[in-house]
Amino acid sequence: MRLRSVVSRNLRLLRHTAGLTQHQLAELAGCDRNYIGKLEREENSPTVDTLESIATALQINVELLIKRDLPPDHRAD
Repeated sequence: MRLRSVVSRNLRLLRHTAGLTQHQLAELAGCDRNYIGKLEREENSPTVDTLESIATALQINVELLIKRDLPPDHRAD
């Protein structure tokens, strides 16, 4: 699986786990809601700075966004 696909899947999963909408996550991360949607649809690749901002907004370690074997039922507790 391509890393872009991994980030897309993990971002969507972790955002849902956190109970956030794309709009809410975008506000917390300081980016545009459309950009979050593009990341989740694999239409854009995030920069390292963006990954860090998203991880901070989700209150997770940034490594979870690129973890290839993140289980589908993962909880970001």
